Amino acid sequence: MEIRKGQDPVSPPVLDEDQALELLAYLVTAARTQIDEAAEYGPLRLLTAARRLGAAIAPRASAATAEFVAGPLAAVPELAVPRDGREEYTAGLDELCRALAGHLTSHFAPDTP
Repeated sequence: MEIRKGQDPVSPPVLDEDQALELLAYLVTAARTQIDEAAEYGPLRLLTAARRLGAAIAPRASAATAEFVAGPLAAVPELAVPRDGREEYTAGLDELCRALAGHLTSHFAPDTP
């Protein structure tokens, strides 16, 4: 299975098998590592995977997706959940989720108000 841009069957894939396997390996090994790590590292590992995926697809994705990767996704700090400032960190992730929801809505349902 190839992940392609939009629904166009002739568009080039935005993620090739090597990139997909690298992400798969990271997610599986991060799940195992998380068992022995503090819970605060969970969001860090997931955001690292999201950044890796974003970096892999951005060059071949739509302009709007590339903008999301370079903007809201890149703006989230690459640190584990801080012990101090946890509320601000959570608020930042909430804003990232809202930005992603907006992007997904405009991507998959552009005629939705």
